[in-house]
Amino acid sequence: MSKGVVFIVSGPSGVGKGTILGQVFSRLDNCWFSVSATTRDPREGEAHGVHYYFLTREEFIKQIEQDEFLEYAEYVGNYYGTPRSTITEHVEAGYNVFLDIEVQGSEQVCRKMPEAVSIFIIPPSIEALAERLRGRNTDSEEKIRARIKRAEEEIALAPNYDYTVVNDDLETAVNEVLAIIEYERSLRWNED
Repeated sequence: MSKGVVFIVSGPSGVGKGTILGQVFSRLDNCWFSVSATTRDPREGEAHGVHYYFLTREEFIKQIEQDEFLEYAEYVGNYYGTPRSTITEHVEAGYNVFLDIEVQGSEQVCRKMPEAVSIFIIPPSIEALAERLRGRNTDSEEKIRARIKRAEEEIALAPNYDYTVVNDDLETAVNEVLAIIEYERSLRWNED
């Protein structure tokens, strides 16, 4: 059995990465979604080990010191990271692994795993992103402003990714991501 491919998916908070990946996963087999660790509080309906591994700041720092993360970063006051061992296990087992991570984490993974494929999801505009964030009704206006400022910084780094997909129309964005996955997997199969 051949190894899987690691796909990094990044984009500003509220751009629809999770929605796109949910659609992709409903249409593809042999895929595994990486569960990240975070120090932020769970949102309503989120479960430990399913949506995130919810850790205290002290637990997270201890795991950083033990080099247990493939990548990690601090974002809007909380840590986020990808446990190294679960990624390696799934790639070796032949799964295509998807990491939904922010730009600092993507840079770390690309340095450690240059074979990873990076995809950046961008909103059609900053105004559309702000509207989506407010529509979630999960953050204060102060947090939303911080997320928008951060989004502008992140979007400036989109050219560093292998692919950029605009999430203006969900179905179009999903089909573009599916085409990228199919193309990149075919490259790996042709190498085997």
